[in-house]
Amino acid sequence: MGWIEHDYVDGVALANALAADLAQTVDVALATRNGALLALAGGRTPLPAYRELAARWRGHADAARIVVMPTDDRCVPHDHPASNVAELRAIFEDTDVRVEAMTTANGDPERSERYARAMLAEHPAAFDAVVLGMGMDAHTASLFPNARQLAAGLDRTLLLDALRVDPDPLPAEAPFPRISLTLARLLRARALHLVLTGDAKRAVLARAQTNADAVARPVAALLHAPGAQVHIHWSP
Repeated sequence: MGWIEHDYVDGVALANALAADLAQTVDVALATRNGALLALAGGRTPLPAYRELAARWRGHADAARIVVMPTDDRCVPHDHPASNVAELRAIFEDTDVRVEAMTTANGDPERSERYARAMLAEHPAAFDAVVLGMGMDAHTASLFPNARQLAAGLDRTLLLDALRVDPDPLPAEAPFPRISLTLARLLRARALHLVLTGDAKRAVLARAQTNADAVARPVAALLHAPGAQVHIHWSP
């Protein structure tokens, strides 16, 4: 089985458990590899866990050796409400944690794609942990079904770390091109976490668990990737 399921009574319990897992992962990385590298999804579900981590790392002597980045981001200026990196920087602003962006400051899609690839080339090591969410259309990171770049984003032989993705159709709540880590880069991780809430998403996940069609449900590519083990964190 490519996944381990963790069910919680509510979102608070989920966030507390996820924060504890990530904190332990970072402690091991700092002790054994002299640094920690995390890729973190945006969205409401994992944010309380990130805030708990920020509280742990505030004033931490080794916080400067922790690097975090979004798993994906919208191509918007960094002061835009839809910017994932802006949200991460706000959470970790009172710490010495380094927050890397996937996009340029003005959010230009073409420049952002080049920027993300250059930035990731400076961080070639495996992620110590990756935290992902999932949409009702079964996208994860910004690997959307029907996007013309989906095949490239899922192709582990292309050796791409990041690419521009144009969701089709553009989500009404965030109608922007995206920059996303590719499946290959997401899988280059010591720990993979998928967080979701609600029965509706649980049903979407169940279909991806039983059907490996990643074109229809991109999250299935993560769940069924050979050798990968995904920790699924769910609460009602």
